[in-house]
Amino acid sequence: MKKLIFTILIIINSTYLFSQIDYKNQSFDMGIQSINDFRDFLLIKNDANYKTEMEPLIKWGIDNFKKYGFNLDILETPELPLLLASKIISEKAKTILIYLQFDGQPVDNSKWEQEDPYKAVLKEKINEKYEIIDWDILKDITMEDIIEKDLRIFARSSSDAKGPVMMMLSALEIMKRNDIKLEYNVKVIMDFEEEISSPNLAAAVEKYSSKLKSDALFIFDGPKHPSNLPTLTFGARGISDITLITYGPIVPQHSGHFGNYAPNPVFRMSEILSSMKDKDGRVVIEGFYDGITLDKETQEILAGVPDNEKKMMEDMQFNTFDNVGSNYQESIQYPSLNVRGIESGWVREEVRTIVPSECIAEIDVRLVLESDPVRLHNLIKKHIKDLGYVIMDRRPTKEERLKYNKIVTFISTFDYDAFRTDIDSDIGKWLVKSLKNTFNKEPVKKRTSGGSVPISPFVNTLGIPAVTVPTVNQDNNQHSPNENIKIENYITGIQTYLGILTDNFNTL
Repeated sequence: MKKLIFTILIIINSTYLFSQIDYKNQSFDMGIQSINDFRDFLLIKNDANYKTEMEPLIKWGIDNFKKYGFNLDILETPELPLLLASKIISEKAKTILIYLQFDGQPVDNSKWEQEDPYKAVLKEKINEKYEIIDWDILKDITMEDIIEKDLRIFARSSSDAKGPVMMMLSALEIMKRNDIKLEYNVKVIMDFEEEISSPNLAAAVEKYSSKLKSDALFIFDGPKHPSNLPTLTFGARGISDITLITYGPIVPQHSGHFGNYAPNPVFRMSEILSSMKDKDGRVVIEGFYDGITLDKETQEILAGVPDNEKKMMEDMQFNTFDNVGSNYQESIQYPSLNVRGIESGWVREEVRTIVPSECIAEIDVRLVLESDPVRLHNLIKKHIKDLGYVIMDRRPTKEERLKYNKIVTFISTFDYDAFRTDIDSDIGKWLVKSLKNTFNKEPVKKRTSGGSVPISPFVNTLGIPAVTVPTVNQDNNQHSPNENIKIENYITGIQTYLGILTDNFNTL
């Protein structure tokens, strides 16, 4: 009896403690306090193309999660390792696996409006332009001022995805200061090669599946809905890559002497690329969209996302969207074929009067759950072959160049598959409840995102559901110069983590 009374008192005291903690104000205070640490974190270079530069970043991950009582495992791969931080409160409790990305896109200093893309600057929106201001303004500021001034931190990986890492650590610090314990086991997988398509992740998940065993996966990556409302995304498209090369003369030739004689590889590439889509932006390759149907229930889910497409088009400054779906949400339910870059000859200050020797086109094909990536690539290959091209998986020899009229090199790779979790699943309902309790607002529920994250290996190998919990602002210039994070989002991101980490997942 005494034991029962003692247990009841603990529960009452715990409930009282939680009710006394103002997560909103604590998240604000911690957000401002942690910005200096965030700036130091942003200084650490994180381009995974330079392996040795990543060592300080890996050490940072180990040191900072150890501070909060996590056990660290280094999961070795042929290149950069993965880190697994684990905090197990009970073998009987449920376990959440959290995916965090640490690496970032390469930088081109000349395109950034600051001295060093890794050295964070604070900017305020003044007359429709973001101007650098002194960090001291944050010493005495309110959330209302932050929102009104549209204060943002500009630095590489501020949003994608060091911001979410610091949000989690800040939430853990609040829990530590208030002696709030986790309600379930937490494992955190840290990926240092996401921006180079996580080439070693799938094999590592299989190799270390027993260590990664969990009940569900949360991905803290990507932007929230443009409305900046709390957002949950229940799937993501996969991604694959194709490199095409067309050929002209073996070396560039003078365009005056040979402009009507030597074949120009740019026109040949233009023939291939322009033949793949119609004037409305739909892929015309037969069978490309096969297998995708949007039933009434799905259309209702898509219609529930409060997109302002007029503003989206206005912000991106184009008049008409591609006619793949009748709206934005429908469009990202289909596989896409995108030319992400073309290279041939020289341009701008280095322009030369030549017939180029070759033209290279880099293509990404976004994948959906219903479409087989190998089949899509074969359809594209057949389409090019039907145009009269001899297709090779390498550069042609001299003998081959002399034998065939039209040659194209076709090199393809598959990065990772699409995934999708049912919105009405137990984990979906739990997350909706958690965000609603935290912000007193119904979250935006997206069936899938247009972008890709390397999550399918976890879903397929571990057999667990996965949901993305985006926290950063949609207009963050992700992957581009002048990447940024709104301080508003940095603070509400901490609040998001707090709500999820202190909710009782074991009730599912």
